[in-house]
Amino acid sequence: MGPIIMTIYFSFTNMALTGEAANNTQFIGFDNFTRMFNDPSFKTSIINTLIFLICSAVIGQQLVGFLVAFLMKKKAKPFRSTIGLLVLAGWITPEIVVAFVWFAFLSDQGTLNTILGFAGIEPIAWLLKFPLISVIFVNIWHGAAFSMLMYQAALDDVPQEVEEAAKIDGANAWQRLWRVTLPIIKGAAVTNMVLVTLQTLGVFTLIFALTGGGPGEKSTTLPLFMYDQAFVNYQLGYGTAISLVLLLIGIALSLLYIRFLKTDD
Repeated sequence: MGPIIMTIYFSFTNMALTGEAANNTQFIGFDNFTRMFNDPSFKTSIINTLIFLICSAVIGQQLVGFLVAFLMKKKAKPFRSTIGLLVLAGWITPEIVVAFVWFAFLSDQGTLNTILGFAGIEPIAWLLKFPLISVIFVNIWHGAAFSMLMYQAALDDVPQEVEEAAKIDGANAWQRLWRVTLPIIKGAAVTNMVLVTLQTLGVFTLIFALTGGGPGEKSTTLPLFMYDQAFVNYQLGYGTAISLVLLLIGIALSLLYIRFLKTDD
């Protein structure tokens, strides 16, 4: 609770690491927030954050995690264990290691361009031309295993007799999935979506190591924008105000989660 209180307080000050404000921190009211909402860079980081969240967390990790879990359902235990281990390997690998591995894969002279070269395709500067798409793809690869585990547990709890009854009633595979399986695992899906979204909201190391938020501000999300203002420009008060906005977004998503739970009840 203490850090949250200090964050709220410092966000209303001109606290800095250099200059006069470093020796004489003053309460400046809502000046940081006024500056923030008039800052084009902040607006860009908000847009990038929303794109990153929706494509990476809400869609990407959910879809990949569910597909892997669904395809492994009812498969032999050795097969499930092998595939599960391969997927989990990406999740348990530290973000900085994942970033370096994918930087080597996506760089101008990297593995991907080498493979494309065999097909006669010219090298593509993936991290320069498609920085946001690149970090979205890497984050999906890194985090999809968590969704897979959540969906795997939920699918294993779907009563077998319910699926068999639907099959006897003439429902095809798609109808059984859409009208039987998905409604049963809805609670797990909503829980997973919010947890993954909250985790993705704070992703910093992966993006920082891959693109540094660039080129320009094309892949700058709120955590990177906050870091730049606080520790590159030395404006701790302004950076803390940005972190407070990040905190409020997380709280809003949590409230949305509670609302979904009440709806399910």
